[in-house]
This record gives sequence, structure tokens and C-alpha cells, in this order.
Amino acid sequence: MSQDAIAPFPIHVPQEELDDLAARLAHTRWPGADSVPDGSQGPRGTDIRALVARWRQGYDWRATEAMVNGWGSSRTVIDGLGIHFLHIRSPEPDATPLLLTHGWPGSILEFRDVIGPLSDPQAHGGTPSDAFHLVIPSLPGFGFSDQPREPGWGVGRTAAAWSTLMTRLGYGARWMAQGGDWGAAVTTTLAHMRAPGLAGIHLNFVMFRPTPDEIAAASAEERQMLADAARYDRDYSGYMKLQCTRPQSVGFGLADSPVGLAAWIYALFQDVSDSGGAPERLFALDHLIDDMMLYWLPNAGPSAARFYWEAAQEMAQGVPDAPVPLPTGISMFPGEQVRLSRRWAEARFADLRFFAEAERGGHFAAMENPGRFVAHLRATRRAIA
Repeated sequence: MSQDAIAPFPIHVPQEELDDLAARLAHTRWPGADSVPDGSQGPRGTDIRALVARWRQGYDWRATEAMVNGWGSSRTVIDGLGIHFLHIRSPEPDATPLLLTHGWPGSILEFRDVIGPLSDPQAHGGTPSDAFHLVIPSLPGFGFSDQPREPGWGVGRTAAAWSTLMTRLGYGARWMAQGGDWGAAVTTTLAHMRAPGLAGIHLNFVMFRPTPDEIAAASAEERQMLADAARYDRDYSGYMKLQCTRPQSVGFGLADSPVGLAAWIYALFQDVSDSGGAPERLFALDHLIDDMMLYWLPNAGPSAARFYWEAAQEMAQGVPDAPVPLPTGISMFPGEQVRLSRRWAEARFADLRFFAEAERGGHFAAMENPGRFVAHLRATRRAIA
């Protein structure tokens, strides 16, 4: 098989790996009693114990495995690294190719509830012209993509690989890209690169720093955005600072303890979703566990954490400060900790075609409010067409 071949990649986790996981869960050494009744120190013991109880009794990985394999689980090698991705062809032949990129601690399963409406809109209340062919890759070091064995696989190299992937799949003439979290950084970089055939992008997260003038002239709504971003930096960003500077420090625990990994991931679903600190209100436990399994089974916890270190090295060398040149749609969800106003967006995007605020949802937009996520993507495609 040639290096640039696209090959089916069905997931079949050996039973002994699931047995090992079960044994580790059964022999968990738990922390002592919590000293506070809420999540101000991180995940509560009762919440993680409940999640692990479900993980041990009732959760079915094989069902998830079959679901992933049913979505065109595939693999190709780009720039020496194996990339795992889902490829869902729409039944509509004229569908727009769409690249969806997840972030941390998300995965390709962030998009499980939007795959049907995006790829087959007629079956989900839309029209054939709303259809997308979907390409959903796992970031380098995440999920079943290969884990880099050398430095350099950060946002820029990933964006270049994604451009190659879309061309290799035959979508190089005209396509769109969407992302949140690190997916937003990769998607924005694709736009700055003017990747061949990229017609426009959609973001549900924007990495930016307000200028002193913007801070001084902030409206009441923008002042609330600044306050929320400051709270995130003060109270919720410890994971980011650790992973940007010493990812290997936590990597050993993420590789060795499924409960340690679960708590590390759960903390973000607790802190940056629109759940009031109780993610079980929004997410089925099985869906949270599915996400954790895409870190545990391929031992991707440490390599995913290193993506932060890679991105930090890139940012230290400077990032583009010119406005994003391609047509863009932006969705802001109220539970997102780092948000920007339309006015601030217009200063950073040269061709802002769509901007809207959702009534609910947070950082994991496609999981928390899939209906609005789909509607905004469709609206962005129409605005770009």
C-alpha cells in the first residue's frame, strides 16, 4: 500500500485490554474525603465514583466501537504520521465537503449528534442543499491517530496535514472547515494559509486577546465577557498551564490510571460546559466515558497533553496578527468562558459573513446544543456560497 493511500481502519480493541481496564477500575485507590462540598477544588469524589460505577457496570464499549466503524473509520499517513479519521459521505452528491476538528479533552465523538443532520439533512428537517460530506480527523496524538515521536506536531503542522487530507480525499476543489478549542486554532490557521480549495470557515471558539482600547471601550456585555475570561484564567486554567509547560508531569498518571485520566477530563466538562458545574445534566455518562475511552485505549492521554506544549512553542515564536482573510462564520455559546462580541470579531476577521449567539450551550457546542450548532453551520455555508 502506498504512503498516500486511504485505507479502512476498523477499530477492534483486544478483549484483554478491556479486561485490564476492568481490573484497574476494580482496584482503584481513591482519595480521602473531599474537604469542600462543591467543585471548587476540582471534580467531587461522589461524581467520579458514580461515573466509575457506570463504567464498570452497564457501559458497553463494543457498541461505541461498532458506531465508530459504521462512520467510515479510516486511516492515512501524512508527513510520516498515521491519521485516523471518520469519513461520512452524504447521500446528496452535491454536498459541500466539511472538515470538523475537535479539541482537548474532546474527540471525534464530540460530533456524534450532528453527523446525521449535517450529512443527511433531508432526514433531519433540512433540505438537500444543506448537505455536507464530513471528514472528522483525530488530532495528532489523540484517539487512534499516531502519537508523534518528535517535537513539531503543533497547530501549524496539523493544519498543513489537514489540507493534504482534504486533497487526498478528492475534496481539494472546494470545501469548508469548522472547529472549536484546538480545532478552532487549526481551522483559523487553515484560513491564514489559504489552504487550496478552502472556501470558508466556521468557529465556535476564537482565541484572541482584547486590546487596551477594546477593554477601555467595552460595553456592559463585553465587560461581562472580560470578567468571564478572567475567571477562567484564575479558576479553571490550571490544566492548560501545566500541559503547556510540563505535560510529562501529568502524563505518567494519565497513562497508568483510568480514574486519574477520567477525573482530569471530567474537570473540563464540569468547568467549561453550560451545566452549572454538573455535567451529568447535559451529557449522558456513557458519552463522557466514550470520550475518556478514546484517550485510555490508545494511551493518548500523555500525547494529547503534549499538544499544548507544542502549541505553546509555536505561540512563543509568534502567531499571525493580520485579520483572518477567508469568509467566516462565528457562533458564540453563552456557557463558553472565552467569548467575543461581534464588534471585536469584525476587527479580527476580514470577511465575517455570519455571527450569532446561541441561547444555551458552552465549550462543547456540538454536544451541548447540536441543533443550534447545525443551524449556524448551515447558515454559514449559505452565506459563503
